[in-house]
Amino acid sequence: MKYTIYHNPRCSKSREALAILEEEKAEIEVIKYLENIPTEEELLLLLAKLNIKPFDLVRKGEKLYKEQYKKLNLNDHEWIKVMLENPKLIERPIVVKGNKAIIGRPPELVKEL
Repeated sequence: MKYTIYHNPRCSKSREALAILEEEKAEIEVIKYLENIPTEEELLLLLAKLNIKPFDLVRKGEKLYKEQYKKLNLNDHEWIKVMLENPKLIERPIVVKGNKAIIGRPPELVKEL
């Protein structure tokens, strides 16, 4: 079965997760999500596969989050809008296989798929 990885080549954890998939000789679709920003529908589908709330997909260590969003009390729809407008706030890497997905932190978690 094919894997899809939402990947940022500048992120070491994302590169490590991709390397693990490549070592497994898996069929991989790489989506550079900072260049090909997911649609709202795609993001909702990812959240469903991850079985998490939108806030749980937000990168809380990002400077942008700390400066502009940390003190806000947003609802799920608002967090989705924030991530679509600021894709660097989307946690990475996200690896999808079929109807399941994981956030590859640490990267070894991709082996659980």
